[in-house]
Amino acid sequence: MNWYIAVLKNYSDFSGRARRTEYWIFFLVNVIISVVFGVLIVMTDGFLYVFLLYALAVLIPSLAVGVRRLHDTGRSGWWLLISLVPFVGAIILIYFFVLEGEPGDNVYGPNPKNAAPLH
Repeated sequence: MNWYIAVLKNYSDFSGRARRTEYWIFFLVNVIISVVFGVLIVMTDGFLYVFLLYALAVLIPSLAVGVRRLHDTGRSGWWLLISLVPFVGAIILIYFFVLEGEPGDNVYGPNPKNAAPLH
């Protein structure tokens, strides 16, 4: 959960690098929250707007952590736009997100694996 909160705290930081763990934990928690909202929406009509507010609230942090994850692999954040290409774009982006980050420092900053863990 610390990884999820760390992403939310850095919601507007599009610089630097993000580890795979940081990105995928944030993604997993968002999927779990979305499934819970989906169940609540099916059971009642009142949660649709709450879910839309949540989705809007995590939009910028999701983009920011995606850009930082691409930076960790040595790619520009503009690669996020490839997701606009139907089907193929999403597959390419997922491939980039699962790659291990560049060892050592790169043009986007120091290796986040060398930082203190978030326990």
